[in-house]
Amino acid sequence: MATTHHQRAPGGGRPPGPPVRVPFPVVDEVARHCAQDAEPSTVHIEIHLPGRVDEERLRSAFAAALARHPRALMRERPRGPLARRYEWELTEAPDTDPVSFPPCAPGALERARAGALDRAPALTASPPLRLDVVREPDREGCVLLFTVHHTALDGPACLRLAATAAEIYSDSPAPPSPAPARPDAAPLPRQARTPALARPAQVAPGSPGPAPVPGNAMLLAELPVPRRESGAPYTVNDQLMVATALTVAGWNRAQGAPGADRRPLRITMPVDDRTRGPEMPIGNGTRLVEVGFTAAELAPGTDVAALLRTTAERTRALKAQTRPQLGHGAGLLTVPLLPVAARAALTRGLRVAAGPWTSTTLLSNIGRIPYPLDFGDAGRATAVWFSAPARMPRGLTFTTASTGGRLHLALRWSRTLLGERDGARLLDLFTRHLAATSSEAI
Repeated sequence: MATTHHQRAPGGGRPPGPPVRVPFPVVDEVARHCAQDAEPSTVHIEIHLPGRVDEERLRSAFAAALARHPRALMRERPRGPLARRYEWELTEAPDTDPVSFPPCAPGALERARAGALDRAPALTASPPLRLDVVREPDREGCVLLFTVHHTALDGPACLRLAATAAEIYSDSPAPPSPAPARPDAAPLPRQARTPALARPAQVAPGSPGPAPVPGNAMLLAELPVPRRESGAPYTVNDQLMVATALTVAGWNRAQGAPGADRRPLRITMPVDDRTRGPEMPIGNGTRLVEVGFTAAELAPGTDVAALLRTTAERTRALKAQTRPQLGHGAGLLTVPLLPVAARAALTRGLRVAAGPWTSTTLLSNIGRIPYPLDFGDAGRATAVWFSAPARMPRGLTFTTASTGGRLHLALRWSRTLLGERDGARLLDLFTRHLAATSSEAI
């Protein structure tokens, strides 16, 4: 993504003067073109702590974290009708305090979760995120619940902000975080290739109700991390990928979806090559790749061990390939030859036209949380959940992270596609298929 370098003022902020302008990178611009109120593009993050944080200390620590990562202090610059670019303005300080402490009351966490899915932070105020510190009278500890506007920031970038705030709050710098390992370049295995014009299967509709409310719903679960034999050729991410593919394939068959026994599945997988240390670039830094599965590979009775090995070859090759974040075509949509309004209309039209060829679902695996998230007397994080937007036509996303040897899964779906009972059935399917990838089962 594009970054801007500038002099830092004492204390970590910007020097006084006019705001620095940063043209929207490709990912931000495409997301901004396709923004819609009916299905806000938010990333939700929950950090569960065993104790309760002090209000003033947390506000101060988070303000200092933003100062250390000034790229997060951005707002969308006003533009005229003929402007050819969206631009961010980097501000010297937050326009509004992003931290709030809702009243400690029963049901506060459910209300905060609903708000994270239904209301995106404004892009016109810096920073484009919210942090609600949620407490309930019958629940020990507290939950730091972030709502991030995905046009501006992704989950790993927000987690880096949270990690910096934890280090400042506890006055205990975290150990260096290793950079993600990137496999050596390798050719894409033949099995991963599907015909370029083959329409992938979509998630079959469930029972959203007679008058579904627009927006997203979500279900969170804590599961055991599936075991692997020492030296296994696949990773936990590959086990999650196989479980996701088998879950959607099984769901579609159960729903009697047309073409369920012949259409391939394509699962979007974000890949993040950024360092996790304090110098981590803040913004939307992941690139998207698609992992393909043929219908035959996901038929009942499939050899899970063989599918894991094949999936590992595909994901390893995809991670090693150099590729723009959204592919080569997205860059053409953001060339500033036409005014932003014209490009936005074109992008939205293409998105609708390409709907039938959109990938089946998205699996975003954050992996083992690379930070201690130690908030001193409030304790270390005991669980961290993420959820990625689940807008139509995809309509369903799986997001996972692991903390303390446990897997934290978020299923998020469009309420126009699925209902609450559908989410529970999909969770049950995923749980069973993930268990089937364990070394104890294959």
